[in-house]
Amino acid sequence: MIQFVFVQSLESKTTSETSFDSLRPLAWNEANQGVTLIDQRLLPYELKQVEVKSHTEMADAISEMVLRGAPLIGIAAAYGMALAAKAGADLCQARKLLLSTRPTAVNLAWALEQIDAVLQGCDLDSPETIYQKILTKAHWILEDDIERCKRMSEHGAKYIREKFGNKKFKIMTICNAGALATGGYGTALGLIRELAKNDLVEMVYACETRPRQQGSRLTAWELAYEQIPVTLISDNMVSHTMKEQAIDFVITGADRIAANGDTANKIGTYALAIQAQYHQVPFFVAAPESTFDRSLETGDLIPIEERSSKEVSHINDKLITAESGVEFYNPGFDVTPNILIERIFTELAT
Repeated sequence: MIQFVFVQSLESKTTSETSFDSLRPLAWNEANQGVTLIDQRLLPYELKQVEVKSHTEMADAISEMVLRGAPLIGIAAAYGMALAAKAGADLCQARKLLLSTRPTAVNLAWALEQIDAVLQGCDLDSPETIYQKILTKAHWILEDDIERCKRMSEHGAKYIREKFGNKKFKIMTICNAGALATGGYGTALGLIRELAKNDLVEMVYACETRPRQQGSRLTAWELAYEQIPVTLISDNMVSHTMKEQAIDFVITGADRIAANGDTANKIGTYALAIQAQYHQVPFFVAAPESTFDRSLETGDLIPIEERSSKEVSHINDKLITAESGVEFYNPGFDVTPNILIERIFTELAT
């Protein structure tokens, strides 16, 4: 069981103070030689930071969703490897543990491969040198993710403005693909933020995203924190909202994208894409190149994580159904076929 020490309680910013740098979900603490995380399990009730000081704690943090979001998981794993090196742990075992935490998000494997490349030829290096090399690479992965997100947001916003013209948009999204899911900027919400800079967002409709409510707990909170107009809807309100509110487009993130463009994302995304097609609402995906897994020909080959039945049977730790005689099915992700996706925005454009 993970046991963290809360190191800081953060306060919401005023409009003049607001910056997504303040919402960086992960940061290296040089003084303590550890990693500071926003504990996303506590949002939106509390905005607190916790400190991780070992690779096993980092593995627990990923597994128990203290942090989540494909890009952020990869960043966290890289820092987990740095913590393992610092402690003199077996790096092969540390890598295996971290890789096992979340099977669907390919950014996890990508980040660990970046660390593998650093370790090549390090046999004669001192433990301290190996630690510093891994730590430097982890810092690079973090900052690289932020820059990738900014570039993809600019590319996506440019495409949308060219497609629709300069107007105020009604946008729909699912789960959380913002600062809290990345190094600190966001994929889908990064694009929304880019439009908001130019006063081009009329309203963002955030799906609550059962069973863990990342839309209601995280996306709605994050957008409100940034003074971006947001309306929360339950997942079964999507079709009605598309019809009645004249949604301009849907934008989501992704956890893994196959070679043919099939896209794995939080459960419910597939249904959202089908509803968007019926209502002739363009469906877009924003994700860094590190989310592509070109070793998989189609999305049928993407491993889908199945999570604890308690996420379905309980809300706020309270049982919501019969205690016996009920079975549960809780896939954490689904796959949206590429035919339902109009564009995938990356840092390399579309």
